Amino acid sequence: MNMNRVPCEYIAEFSQFDFWLGEWRVVGPNGVFQGTNRIEKEQGGCLLMEHWTGAGGTTGTSMNFYDLNRKEWVQVWISPGLQLEIRGGLVDGSMVLTGHAYDIQEGHDRPFRGTWTPMEDGVVRQHFEESSDGGQTWTTWFDGYYHPLNLTESKPD
Repeated sequence: MNMNRVPCEYIAEFSQFDFWLGEWRVVGPNGVFQGTNRIEKEQGGCLLMEHWTGAGGTTGTSMNFYDLNRKEWVQVWISPGLQLEIRGGLVDGSMVLTGHAYDIQEGHDRPFRGTWTPMEDGVVRQHFEESSDGGQTWTTWFDGYYHPLNLTESKPD
């Protein structure tokens, strides 16, 4: 490989979110199946692409990248009901991104925060919070535990 052709592979910040790469089975705090997610590196290591499928068939896709100009991570998410742009970086080993979510059906946006925390045994916790008072207080919007999905494993009964 050549740094001029694939520079992102040689810049440490582009690897900060690598703990989220893989095929995942996602469950809630109570162990109930929430969906599956696939996170892949693309564009020579410059982009993480997310492909979510929820337990009820909902889908969503995000692009995640390190913005060299602003020195921060960016996630842009789109699904049939939600648009999201959040930014930030590593805080004590967790990826913390904050911004706004736009609810397409309700036609309004709100402050939104996502935290990804690598845990023991290769599990990653993804905790999303929203605010209805401009960011003074936060309530959980989604709390998922990502378990590596074995190739022979399928969705639970």
